[in-house]
Amino acid sequence: MTALRVWAPLASRVRAQTVTGGHSPVLHELNAEDGGWWAGEVGEVEAGADYGFLLDDGDTVLPDPRSRRQPNGVHGLSRLYDPHAYEWKDRYWTGRDLPGAVIYELHIGTFTPDGTFDAAIDRLDHLARLGVTHVELLPVNAVNGEWNWGYDGVGWYAVHEPYGGPDGLKQFIDACHARGLAVVIDAVYNHLGPSGNYLPQFGPYLKSGRNTWGDLVNLDGEGSVEVRRYIRDNAAMWLDEFHADALRLDAVHALEDSSEPHLLAEMAADVDALCAHLGRPLLLIAESDLNDPMMIEARTSGGRGMDAQWDDDVHHQLHALLTGERQGYYADFGTLEGFAKTWKSAFFHDGTYSEFRKRKHGAPVDRLTTPGYRFVVGLQNHDQVGNRAVGDRLPAVISHGLLRVGAALLLTSPFTPMLWMGEEWAASTPWQFFTSHPEPELGKVTAEGRIAEFAEHGWKAEDVPDPQDPETFLRSKLRWDELAQSEHRAMFQLYQRLLTLRRAESNLTDPRLDRVDVSYDDERRWLVVHRGRLRVVANLAAERQVVPLDRPAIDVLVSTEPGFAFGPSGVALDGESAVVVRVAAGAGRRSRRVG
Repeated sequence: MTALRVWAPLASRVRAQTVTGGHSPVLHELNAEDGGWWAGEVGEVEAGADYGFLLDDGDTVLPDPRSRRQPNGVHGLSRLYDPHAYEWKDRYWTGRDLPGAVIYELHIGTFTPDGTFDAAIDRLDHLARLGVTHVELLPVNAVNGEWNWGYDGVGWYAVHEPYGGPDGLKQFIDACHARGLAVVIDAVYNHLGPSGNYLPQFGPYLKSGRNTWGDLVNLDGEGSVEVRRYIRDNAAMWLDEFHADALRLDAVHALEDSSEPHLLAEMAADVDALCAHLGRPLLLIAESDLNDPMMIEARTSGGRGMDAQWDDDVHHQLHALLTGERQGYYADFGTLEGFAKTWKSAFFHDGTYSEFRKRKHGAPVDRLTTPGYRFVVGLQNHDQVGNRAVGDRLPAVISHGLLRVGAALLLTSPFTPMLWMGEEWAASTPWQFFTSHPEPELGKVTAEGRIAEFAEHGWKAEDVPDPQDPETFLRSKLRWDELAQSEHRAMFQLYQRLLTLRRAESNLTDPRLDRVDVSYDDERRWLVVHRGRLRVVANLAAERQVVPLDRPAIDVLVSTEPGFAFGPSGVALDGESAVVVRVAAGAGRRSRRVG
């Protein structure tokens, strides 16, 4: 017998409808249970049958809020799915922890021409050769339309059918584990998409008020206990049922929760218990713009208990330094002094005044006790590329010399580096904002809203691609044939060398922020990052110059350009280039010329 269960505290009557094969729909009365739940047996209905719920005396059949499959889209019927039928092959997978990790962020729909889990599996050997440890997937839950970034999700428990559905995701994760790659799922709990959200018809999932993206989720009002359980169960589903290794929690600063403990702390406790049960590390990584180390502090000391958090200050320092852009939130960034502070302290804004926010922002990180690997940083990511008016990547904005310098600085940092798909070969394809809402009126509103948003930043309306135009989506797909071109192949090889060096040198994986130092010259535009006996030397100026070192250099480990030379006072570098060198253990040792 098949049983169905749904939380619908607002309903006075709940029926389930099942449809098997070509047979007529069958209605089943469900019984009220404690806490607003309804349940009942619906007969011998096999996996693959479609079903939905009717509330009160209505005749509209609604999809299951906990549906694992929506084969006909978010507005269609749900499909029964046996979560235990898939035969996993990762029995001996022991997981990957955060120290020493390198994350690779990708969007399934644009990672390959086909845009499916199966097609992405064919590219996993590339990621293994590159040297990353974790593959982070932009949201894969069910969204309205065929293609979308994923942040308009409304079917939180269902896997987007055009990608390959739930079994497709399981096969992808299995394939990652076979290659030693952990998987991070991007989960969005701060809002729901604009179309296909039927949750409010079932119960008080939302509350009054809005954040940047939509109505607020009810985390602390009447009925919020079950709403919180809905989110916590969803997080556990990805980690347990789908064997994911980590969750990246989207924009947690938009979770309005006055409860104690906070939802994030509850999730952290859940994941700790699940980790103990499964016997492998499971991670929670928060995207937060609060610049508050409370996010990663232990629950026992009043923190949220996250394992790591995104650190946009690192991205902003690198981007502003390399591009010279100072508009919007880049106004506070781009000086070598600011770079030095951020590299040593994780946050630039740690209680300091933010010109962009017009107020003080952030709190300081304890450099002695907080390891650098708890901050996930990037030179590019989906937000910082996709939320530019034309979705242009860094190769379209700066020289390849500075691009290579940026890679060297990122991959030798004390933080957990994250790469954005295609970054490793300086992909030329943009990554633009795209949607495929079937409703014409919603598509029109989305396009107009995008134009208005960028008008505030000085971009012309005609320069902003139409999110609903299929060409906007197609332009955003990676061109893997670029790897055969010498310039792109050379960039890939540099990323490989830097990641190999990161694994080989304990000075580079050392997470102790109090051991990081930075010397620099604002006028001559050079900087040196000190990592133990290693020095990351960067010449940001256009002309060749000698960058002084505190100790004689004895060997070069990686260079972005061949034209460097050691001398008694330092290392001579061509303009817009960098080297990683090993220096003498003590004073008085002679340097030797290399290259």
